[in-house]
Amino acid sequence: MNNKITTILFDLDGTLIDTNELIISTYLHTLEKYYPSKYSREDVLPFMGPTLHEAFSTVDPDRVEEMIVEYRTFNLANHDALVKEFEGVFETIQTLFEKGYKLGIVTTKRHDVALKGLRLTNLDQFFEVVVALDHVTKVKPDPEPIFHALEQIDAAPEETLMVGDNYHDILAGKNAGTKTAGVAWSIKGREYIAKYEPDYILDHMQDLLNILGE
Repeated sequence: MNNKITTILFDLDGTLIDTNELIISTYLHTLEKYYPSKYSREDVLPFMGPTLHEAFSTVDPDRVEEMIVEYRTFNLANHDALVKEFEGVFETIQTLFEKGYKLGIVTTKRHDVALKGLRLTNLDQFFEVVVALDHVTKVKPDPEPIFHALEQIDAAPEETLMVGDNYHDILAGKNAGTKTAGVAWSIKGREYIAKYEPDYILDHMQDLLNILGE
């Protein structure tokens, strides 16, 4: 990559922090309450990435808000026990921060829960901006959240790399005009993220340093 990249935006869940077990457990808990014995782990994997509203709308459009309340209650209660960072993330983000890159988070989580995960993994100290669900009217893959982040840290799309584990991250970056990087540790696998043709695929977070010439 040329040296024009000054800014790196990251998705949070499944990219920087491993919330996979928390999210799967929370979906299974919630769905079990409303639809006993109907859903398995494999059934909830497609819900990883979309907003809660989008996910539950496919299950029962009439009970979406009710299920979201149940989801969030269980999720918060079990958050700290089930969330951990992915290998190499802290060291890589710290290096990028020390080298002067502008760093931001663009997530479909609520702001308070996103901060909870960042603080738990001590990553909160490195990010200038956290754009969450409650800051935007449209979510990824719409480019609005990325534009919102770039405006706050005074960066242009052409000097930005968007890093994520899901299709909305890659498509949001493309829609906003940034470079994109998919992470191979996505719970859906390397082949899944490769289908959306990111500019780069990271097998390890430290690969970012090689891509950036650091």
